[in-house]
Parts: sequence; C-alpha cells; structure tokens
Amino acid sequence: MDDPPDADRPFDASDWRRLLRSLHEDPDRPGLHETPMRVARAWAHWTSGYAQDPAEILKVFQDGAEEYNELIVVRGIPVYSHCEHHLAPFFGTATVGYVPNGRIVGLSKLTRLVDCYAKRLQVQERLTQQVAHALMTHLEPTAVGVVVRCRHLCMESRGIRAIGEETVTSAMLGELLTNLGMRTELLALERTR
Repeated sequence: MDDPPDADRPFDASDWRRLLRSLHEDPDRPGLHETPMRVARAWAHWTSGYAQDPAEILKVFQDGAEEYNELIVVRGIPVYSHCEHHLAPFFGTATVGYVPNGRIVGLSKLTRLVDCYAKRLQVQERLTQQVAHALMTHLEPTAVGVVVRCRHLCMESRGIRAIGEETVTSAMLGELLTNLGMRTELLALERTR
C-alpha cells in the first residue's frame, strides 16, 4: 500500500493557516476563520485511500460464479481525485469489467476499489492501471478491463484552458489483451449509456 508523505502526522489546520497567509489573506478574518480546519478535514477525506487496503475491499466468494464465464461490467462509477502535479481535482467516471474464474466479488466492491485509488494523489494513467492490477491480483479472473474518462481542472482552469475535454485511459489484462471480440464487447458496453 502506498503511504502519503508524513503518513503518521494528521492534517494540521496550522498548515492551511500558513497557506492562507502566503496568499496574502488573513486567516483570522470572519470568512476564513474556520477554513483551515475545514480544509484539513476535506484533505483527510480526499486522501483517505492511502489507509485502505484493496485486498480487504475485494473479498471474494464462489457462490454463483462456478459456471459464469462472461463479462461482468459496472459502468458509470464516479471518480473524484486530485492530480499529483498541481493538487487540482480531476473527475469523471470509470467502467470496470472482468470475466470470473470461479470467484466473483460484490458489485459495490468495484466502486469501492475505484474510490480507494482515486482518494490518493494521482495521475489518471496510474489510477487506471492500479484498479486493473488489483482486480487481477486479488480476484484472479481470466480477464480485466478498466476504462476511465475524466476532466482535469489543471487543464481546464489554467494553462491551455481546454473546457470540457475528456481524457480517456484504459487497461486490459488477461484475455482482454488478445481476445478482440471480448475487448470490443467491453468497449461497446462502456460507451453505451
């Protein structure tokens, strides 16, 4: 499991007070008085994925999966993360699919797995790979496919200011690497809304 910097030290409101001062703001003025504590709590939530173990999230069971050998796909999974380069939010959706090999996982666990990795400082490419590899490692399916579509505020609100552009990343493992029919099916299911 990846540890954030200073993992033993909780988020400290005094750090955010210093940030406000560096922005030439008065952290004691009425509108900002409680902001440092609010921001500390928010960042503790936004980075809570470091404290989560994907193996614990992906508890598997065999009941119902013995004969099932087709894609299981959950799409529209919300993604809210922060880019590690600017600490700016990026957000969108993920589609996660797999073909079981005798074991399945509760469908809500796929959403929890995405959330676990999204609640870390990230780049979208790594987030996509981490979800796919965690599924392959802990569930041992015959195939895994993950597609993530996100908008990045570091690109929309500064720099090029490309409003509304989506970045799409994918990770295909196991049979999805070589089985064009299965890969086409997953991508068609991901695009269908």
